[in-house]
Amino acid sequence: MNILIATEIGKRIPSAAGLIGVMPLTGALVLVWIYLENEGNLKIMQDFTKGALWGILPSILFFLVAWYCFKRNLTLPVVLICSFISWFVGAIIHQWLLR
Repeated sequence: MNILIATEIGKRIPSAAGLIGVMPLTGALVLVWIYLENEGNLKIMQDFTKGALWGILPSILFFLVAWYCFKRNLTLPVVLICSFISWFVGAIIHQWLLR
């Protein structure tokens, strides 16, 4: 549903669609799920939240690379490949730093 709403809004206000597209819906659902499966274990909740917070950085890198590639008039497949590679490298660094 979130994708459909963002797509429709994107026809008129692309920047608002971008905001909707990165809403923390998945993170909130996972947070509730982890809470329920671990009987509210605060250590697990804290570790998840820390990982999610620092995990924002690879996502920011993904969109910075995409924005730069679009400014260079690259095609969507090239933009996505470059963006996902940058996100993946950022995710590896993320996991290494949080060990």
